[in-house]
Amino acid sequence: MNQRRLILYISTSLDGYIAKPGDDLSFLERVHQEGEDYGYQEFVDSVDTVIMGRRTYDWVMRQVDEFPHADKETYIVTRDPKPGQGKVNFYAGDVKELVKSLKQKIGKNIFCDGGAGVVDTLLKERLIDEMIISVVPVLVGNGIRLFREGQPEQDLELVELKQFKTGLVQMHYRKV
Repeated sequence: MNQRRLILYISTSLDGYIAKPGDDLSFLERVHQEGEDYGYQEFVDSVDTVIMGRRTYDWVMRQVDEFPHADKETYIVTRDPKPGQGKVNFYAGDVKELVKSLKQKIGKNIFCDGGAGVVDTLLKERLIDEMIISVVPVLVGNGIRLFREGQPEQDLELVELKQFKTGLVQMHYRKV
């Protein structure tokens, strides 16, 4: 049996931002195309657990009526815990310990859905096993960077590279 893997699946601008100032994700609309999900549904079907930051969760919940991953065990990393709702847990503990315990359970892979603070912590602890990064062909110039300074050097191998008609390029890397 293979161990569960923690996979970051995220989009960024060419200059490395996952959001413009004010948590503005409008630049992602440049690559919206009817019938094209860039492999997202196939990826989501391969996971049964989601980890995301509180700001990301709050942003998502301002956009939709129902949490899109309500069917999956979800951990919202927060400094201000509140009671969970269904499979959604608000987690204020040690993220390293959470991920280690999740990787020991039997199940599908684990989806890291951002944000930058969670990604930063997970990278510093060397807990991200794979990264699927979609690069949107735009320079936004300012905002929230995907990768913060001070990360430890980590070797990666390219698993797959896809390019799409919209100009989006998707890179899938695995930790060596």
